[in-house]
Amino acid sequence: MIFKDKTVIITGGSEGVGAATARMFAEAGANLLLVARGKKKLDAIAEDLRDETRVEIFPMDVSDATACVDLFKKAQYEFGRIDVLVNNAGYHKRGPVETVDAVDLGKMIDVNLKAPIMLSRLALPYLRDAGGGAIINVGSLAGRTPVPNSAPYSASKSGLRAFSYAMYEELRGSGIKIAIVSPGPIDTGFIMSDIDDVSDLTFSQPISTAEEVAQAILDLCGNDQREKSLPAISGVLTTVMYLLPWLGPHVRPFLERKGARVKRKLKAQAKAKAKGAS
Repeated sequence: MIFKDKTVIITGGSEGVGAATARMFAEAGANLLLVARGKKKLDAIAEDLRDETRVEIFPMDVSDATACVDLFKKAQYEFGRIDVLVNNAGYHKRGPVETVDAVDLGKMIDVNLKAPIMLSRLALPYLRDAGGGAIINVGSLAGRTPVPNSAPYSASKSGLRAFSYAMYEELRGSGIKIAIVSPGPIDTGFIMSDIDDVSDLTFSQPISTAEEVAQAILDLCGNDQREKSLPAISGVLTTVMYLLPWLGPHVRPFLERKGARVKRKLKAQAKAKAKGAS
């Protein structure tokens, strides 16, 4: 897909994968509408990118249905068209289900699953008016194989994956592409700032950069893939674990030991970096 003068909406667009994706779309000439709850961070990235392209911001909670409607009205008003929706906003409260507050359990479903479904539905008439386009959902390898102490998060991302695959079939031949990128751990604050509570199993997989995930998002807009797993080897592993569930209890202890070693190393590096900066 050629992005010059196209309009791209990115939720969770103020930092991490969302910000990296915004920068790549800006470099490709797309107009941007960036969405997040915090206006201050949105203002900062918008200011950085306005030398390259047109950027508007829309501070909102993606689980607010009324705000979702207003989001598309603003994009249409500001840019006259909508071509790509990136459902990137996410929420994760880690821990065993019985220790996580019920409000947080519901919020994970609202932000990670309900919001992308609502936003995708609302985007479709605008994408049709533009002659086609793309909806890219940001999932997780946790949606391909369950992760302990992340049960609701895994459930929400698994649901998002199923939704993406079903919508791909519904939209076949329409000129509207829907796909999902499923990364493992990413070197962003989403896990690095909460490293003690992240499962050892998560860190058993290679860590991607936000830029690698962003590139996958742009690629999915224009290719025939329904899903892109990052890294590819982790996608293969999660597929094997899904198809052969009896294998999990035998493989998991090895993966958790490996992940624990990686986590210790990352924490030591962070400690050394903080000490050097002080």
